[in-house]
Amino acid sequence: MGAYAGYSWFLTAFVYPVVAHWVWSDKGFLSAFKKEPLLNVGTVDFAGCGVVHMVGGAAAGIGAWVLGPRIGRFDPNVPPEEFMGHSAPLTVLGTFILWVGWYGFNGGSTLAIVGYGDLASKVYVTTTLAAAAGGVTNMLLHFQIAKRFSDDKHGIYDIAETCNGVLAGLVSITASCSVVEPWAACVIGLIGAFVYTFGSCTLKKLEIDDAVNATPVHFFCGAWGLIAPGLFARGLGMRAAYGNHRTGLFYGGKGVMLSVQLLAFVAITLWVTVTMLPFFILMKAMGIFRVAEEDEVRGLDDSKHVSKVTFPIF
Repeated sequence: MGAYAGYSWFLTAFVYPVVAHWVWSDKGFLSAFKKEPLLNVGTVDFAGCGVVHMVGGAAAGIGAWVLGPRIGRFDPNVPPEEFMGHSAPLTVLGTFILWVGWYGFNGGSTLAIVGYGDLASKVYVTTTLAAAAGGVTNMLLHFQIAKRFSDDKHGIYDIAETCNGVLAGLVSITASCSVVEPWAACVIGLIGAFVYTFGSCTLKKLEIDDAVNATPVHFFCGAWGLIAPGLFARGLGMRAAYGNHRTGLFYGGKGVMLSVQLLAFVAITLWVTVTMLPFFILMKAMGIFRVAEEDEVRGLDDSKHVSKVTFPIF
């Protein structure tokens, strides 16, 4: 609990504010709101692919790597089902709560409704389409993966992976929701599902135990979402959201916006790494980063809470 409070405080007090200043302040070096923005365009990150999701996702990945896997997580003699979430209904409920909340997250980033109604409406449409595209794509993708690589040659529709696909689509559209067309939102969400799956498989290959796939969803898809405006941004959307006519590569932008988006990706990744990596290493060295082995084996609900009132496994 002390480790959780410690890194939450450090991340929100020191790491995140710097990135928010870079991108959203009118004085930040990456900001599109500066009087003279970088390359006359600045970073397009409307609701926080880089500022919010990449920061949190990178911190999660670094923390999981420093902490190490749970006992038995990558032991071939321990079935992977031992580490699955306990409740599909709660997974679905949580996903829909997040999906509904994302309309406030993305749509609310217009900061006003008077004079911005059309822009907010477009944000709601692109957010919905990207989420749906991500969910359906990931459902079908993991059906094919299960069909090819599991013992069940008929394949299975994995509800947890479908939910993660929805979240992948939502994260992927967060930067560009105000500047892309509906068709592009579908493409961004679709690609987001593949990016998420690649990230999840990569972490497993490296034996980095990300229990809830936070890094694939937020860092990998956040990075893809941050790059997406450099490809798909349309001049009409840019004028409505940012007051300029810069366009993405697919609309004749000549790579200027894409270059700035890539620079933002590198800057954010480096900043989170050089700040959070030493912090996690310090907590591990102090012996406060991980629970005792006996508590981990028993389970934290039983060892840290009153077992009679915690939820059952079902």
